[in-house]
Amino acid sequence: MLVLSRKLGEKIVIGSNIVLEIVDVRAGRVRLAFDAPREVTIHREEVLHQIHCEEKKAGNSATTAPCISESGMSLAPPKT
Repeated sequence: MLVLSRKLGEKIVIGSNIVLEIVDVRAGRVRLAFDAPREVTIHREEVLHQIHCEEKKAGNSATTAPCISESGMSLAPPKT
């Protein structure tokens, strides 16, 4: 994992076509802006996890990660 420090307004370039900019920092939160081609999907981790869980429920996913409900409880069956 690469860890970088950036200040407000500074950017990070990923590959040749994705730019990440720090647009706001306050109260322990960082707001990021992404400039990427339309074919590049960008999701927050919890949203991507929910997408995988929905795919898993529909039988369209090969992921093995347990699904977590809104209460934080795993929706996966207990291991036996």
